[in-house]
Amino acid sequence: MIRLHHLNQSRSLRTLWLLEELGVPYEVVSYQRDAKTHLAPDSLKAVHPLGKSPVIEMDGQIYAESGAITELLIERFAPERLRPATDSSDYGYYLQWIDFAESSLMLPLMLELFTKKAGIDDNEFLNGYIDREKTRLFEYLDASVEGKSFIVGDKLSGADFMLSFDLIILAKRQKLDAYPNIRQYAEQLARLDSYQRAMQLEAKYDQSV
Repeated sequence: MIRLHHLNQSRSLRTLWLLEELGVPYEVVSYQRDAKTHLAPDSLKAVHPLGKSPVIEMDGQIYAESGAITELLIERFAPERLRPATDSSDYGYYLQWIDFAESSLMLPLMLELFTKKAGIDDNEFLNGYIDREKTRLFEYLDASVEGKSFIVGDKLSGADFMLSFDLIILAKRQKLDAYPNIRQYAEQLARLDSYQRAMQLEAKYDQSV
């Protein structure tokens, strides 16, 4: 059985949702962020040296990084259903969007979060960079999802699981009003039954709310 080491309010939500969509047996080991620092507990370091989440145990092995876990689980349990065929033109775009979620898109969002938490959100250089990058990336993504329910091949794929983490949160906070196509895309993903089940589990395991 798969064991998911799940940290509340983290990228682990991607894996929780994916496992619900796959319908495979799994169990959850829940961890809570520190109420003051918002950091993961040291107990996660006993599972993986980086002390981050998600981490899964499968077949006696331990795997970290949400992108790698997403691809690994899909390749094992649903390659025909949740990713394009490797010889199709969509496959390259599928890989592109999986990486986009944790590389291009994540950087300005994390910078914005950290500068505000550190109380340096009045830094002209950082604010300028963050605003320019967010605008450029969101305009690109907004055009890419126009008229689409899913990012690749008009069906749910691992790329949607990766993109969902930030976009659904931003849509709920009304941060995507300037990008109606992204907002529609995120809201559509949030209505999926498997996502709703994952959110119910997230609420169950999150002791901070």
